Amino acid sequence: MPPSTTSLRVRYAETDQMGVAYYANYFIWCEIGRVELLRQLGFEYKQMEIDHAVHLPVVEATCRYKSPARYDDEIVIETRVTGLRTSVIRFGYSFLCTRPPELEPVLLAEAETVHVVVDREMQKCPLPEPYFSVIRAAMDE
Repeated sequence: MPPSTTSLRVRYAETDQMGVAYYANYFIWCEIGRVELLRQLGFEYKQMEIDHAVHLPVVEATCRYKSPARYDDEIVIETRVTGLRTSVIRFGYSFLCTRPPELEPVLLAEAETVHVVVDREMQKCPLPEPYFSVIRAAMDE
């Protein structure tokens, strides 16, 4: 699956006294990438909740940090679906930044989130069509 890409700039409020992005912000950035990936596939997470009464809570999240993101860096979030089962979706993320003097993007971090599909009562349920088919087709590209 080709990655969905989303850009953002590290805000001052997202950094510590050294101007380095606080580690937990990467999980917020995962959500930004995930929502944009779904939008690029043709549907919005918010509408999925309204139309089909399903939610995708995070049940596992990991992040491996390679190089610090700093205040005012422009970050590119690459997001892809790395696993899909009837009621479970796994997303992978790469966080990249290009800053002088490097010509190639620097890998800042890699993350993964695992989500279980649940209904309004938080009971596990299958991911409704057409979401499942659209995501599966994108994975096969």
